[in-house]
Amino acid sequence: MDRTIDVHTHYVPRGWPDLTAEAGPDAPWLRIESESDAMIMMGSKEFRRIQADAWDAGTRLRDMDADGVHRQVVSPTPAFFTYGRDGAEAAKVSRIFNDLALEITAPAPDRLIPFCQVPLQDPDAACRELERSIANGHRGVEIGNHVGDRDLDSEGVVTFLQHCASLDVPVFVHPWDMASSPRLDRWMAQWLTAMPAETHLSILALILGGVFDRIDDRLKICFAHGGGSFAFWLGRMENAWHGRNDVIGTSERPPSHYLGRFYVDSVVFDDRALRLLVDTVGADRVMVGSDYPYPLGERPVGQVVRKSAFLDDRSRELITHGNAERFLGLTGADTA
Repeated sequence: MDRTIDVHTHYVPRGWPDLTAEAGPDAPWLRIESESDAMIMMGSKEFRRIQADAWDAGTRLRDMDADGVHRQVVSPTPAFFTYGRDGAEAAKVSRIFNDLALEITAPAPDRLIPFCQVPLQDPDAACRELERSIANGHRGVEIGNHVGDRDLDSEGVVTFLQHCASLDVPVFVHPWDMASSPRLDRWMAQWLTAMPAETHLSILALILGGVFDRIDDRLKICFAHGGGSFAFWLGRMENAWHGRNDVIGTSERPPSHYLGRFYVDSVVFDDRALRLLVDTVGADRVMVGSDYPYPLGERPVGQVVRKSAFLDDRSRELITHGNAERFLGLTGADTA
């Protein structure tokens, strides 16, 4: 049996209660157009067209079988994080979506692994919702890469990450809420340039913000989309840390020292990019990810890893399932 684990997929429920009171006039809702088609709405604006693969376990399982995927981490769609609202309001939204996620994954608990969302703008509420969700069956948590102008090195986020480490809960970081401008509103440029930059900045915040120096090294954290542009520019960061230490010498060690502290997914679409990624962060820190079911994802899932000419058998096993089993805490019968 293929043991491939896809750590980067998203879900959208087939409807949810009216969230106007919690999320305001631009609250998300789902405009159902047929049995298998719907439009995510943000207030009166169309956001994204989706199909049944976003909510139907049977459809997901058929696609997984076709792609040779044994297990799939099922995470929230970041548009529903509600980080811009009051913490209590965002907590209500998180509870609604987290409970609906369990309904989506319930038909195949051995194959569909739910990750929850939390009101990250309120660390205490985020910790409470994390504990509630884990007790109910969630395996990990997906968070956005920033909360307003606060990055992952802000005190509240660090408190939450420390709590995740203490509970041995894996964290998946996904970029969201990218900057908008006339230059970025063409060609999906927000997704093609801003997303990789956002993720790079988040890894930078954990390193230069000193988070890895003071947080428990039990923290298991993974970044989407191959870690964004980080791998390509690690040398630039390293040079700056040594050349302008008066400005960015804010971490105890140079950036390369922290390479073993985080994971990235493999969804970079090109064997040359995958090679740079593996050479930079190590074969033991890359996991298959697809961004399923969205159109900018990889299908068949993991094809770049499977077809790669430079990976040896051991590295391929680590990337397809071994690293994810460690990240997710799957042991013994769980890995069969």
